[in-house]
Amino acid sequence: MKLDDFIQEINKIVWGPITLLLIIGTGLFLTLRLGFLQFRTLPYALKLAFSPSGQDKKSKGDITHYQALTTAMAATIGTGNIVGVATAVALGGPGAILWMWISALVGMATKYAEALLAVKYRVVNEKGEMSGGPMYYLERGLKSKSLGVLFAIFASIAAFGIGNMVQSNSVSEAVARSFSIPEWVTGITLTVLAGLVILGGIKSIGKVTAFFVPIMAIIYVSGGLVIMIMNLDIVPGVIKLIFTDAFTGQAIGGGVLGTVIRYGVARGVFSNEAGLGSAPIAAAAAKTDYPGRQALVSMTQVFIDTIIVCSITGITIVMSGLAGTGPKGGDLTAAAFSHYLGDVGGLIVTIGIVFFAFSTLIGWSYYGEKSFSYLFGDKAVPYYRAVFVIAIMFGAVQKLDLVWNISDIMNALMAFPNLIGLLGLSGVVVHETNKFLKVARKEREAEKKAKKANAA
Repeated sequence: MKLDDFIQEINKIVWGPITLLLIIGTGLFLTLRLGFLQFRTLPYALKLAFSPSGQDKKSKGDITHYQALTTAMAATIGTGNIVGVATAVALGGPGAILWMWISALVGMATKYAEALLAVKYRVVNEKGEMSGGPMYYLERGLKSKSLGVLFAIFASIAAFGIGNMVQSNSVSEAVARSFSIPEWVTGITLTVLAGLVILGGIKSIGKVTAFFVPIMAIIYVSGGLVIMIMNLDIVPGVIKLIFTDAFTGQAIGGGVLGTVIRYGVARGVFSNEAGLGSAPIAAAAAKTDYPGRQALVSMTQVFIDTIIVCSITGITIVMSGLAGTGPKGGDLTAAAFSHYLGDVGGLIVTIGIVFFAFSTLIGWSYYGEKSFSYLFGDKAVPYYRAVFVIAIMFGAVQKLDLVWNISDIMNALMAFPNLIGLLGLSGVVVHETNKFLKVARKEREAEKKAKKANAA
C-alpha cells in the first residue's frame, strides 16, 4: 500500500463515526449540564463580544475580549467555510447543512467550556504574557501532564498543515486561477505579510485580526445575502429541502451515521473547531475578570462561523442547483456565486478564500507556538515562528494532499485529550458558570437602575 493510501485510511478511521459521536456527545452533555446556556445567554454574549462597554481593559491579560474572539475567528473562518461546506453539500446533499447547524448549536456549549477552563487554568509566562489552553487545564485541572503533552504535540504539528501549508496552497491556487499570478509570487507575498504579523506576537495578531476579520466576513456574507434577496421566492423551498433531505432514507441509511449526517457533522466540526481545543488558546490571552465572561464571548465564534458564514455558502450552493454537476470544493462555491452575480460573484469567493486563508494562517501560528512553548519553553518560540513562516512559501508551491491528510489526523488526535479534559472538568465548568452568572445578573440589574435614574 502506498503512503498516501495508508494515511488516507488512518484519516478515515480517526475521523470516523466514533470521533464524531464523541465530539457531538460531549457538546450535548455540556449543553444539558449547563442548562442550555448557549440559547439562554446568546444575546448577552454577543453584547459582551461586540459592545465597547463589554470590553474589559483593566483585568489581567494581553488582549481584549473582542481581539481574543477575532483571533479565534481568524483561525476558524478559513477555507473550510468555502471549500468544506461545498464538499459537504456535494457529497452529503442539502440535508448536510442541517446537521452542520446541529453540530454548531451543541458545539457552542463545548466552545464555552473550553474557553472557561483555558482562562481559569492559564499561567503567566517568562515574558509576562498569558499562556493557556487544553495543555494547561489538562495538567493543572485534570492533573494529567501526559495528556497535556500529547495535546501540545498534536497541535504543534497540526498548525503546519491545516493552519499553514494547506491555507497558503489554497490562496496561491485561487489567485493563479482568477488573476494568472504565478504561485511563487503569491507565496512570497503571503510569507512576507504573515511574517510581519506573526513575529509581533499575540498583541500584533490581535490588532490585525480585530481590523480585517469583520471586513472579510461582511464582504462574503453580504454577497450571499444579496443573492438570497434577489431570489427571495425560492429561499423558503431551499430551507424546506435542507430539513426534509436531512431525514431521508439516504441520510439515515447511507452509513453508520448516514451519509448526510456524517458529512454535515464532520464539516461543521472542521469549520468551527468546537471540541478540538484550538480556540481556547486564544481565549486564555483575554483581559477578563471572570472565566465565564470570556467563555461567553468565545461561544459566539461558533454561532458566527457556522450558523452565519457556513450557511451563506451552503444555501447559495443549494439554490444554484450546481452540486454534482462538475465543479468541486471552492470551484463549486465560486460557480454558485457566479451563477447569480456573474464575474463579481467569482471575485467575491476568490477574495474570500484569500482573506479567510490568510486569517487562518496567523491565528493558527499562535496556537502552534503556544503548544510548542509548553513543550520546550518560551525561548524556543522564535525558532518555531521562523520555521512556520518559511513553511508558508513551501505550501504555496507544492501539491499537498499528503499534508492535508496528516493534518486532518493531527486535528482528530487533538480532540481526544481535550474531550477527556472537558468531561473530567465539567463540574468545574458548572461551578464557575454559576458563580459568574450571579455576578452578571447583579451587573445587569445595576445597569437598569442606572438607566432609570438617568431617565428621571
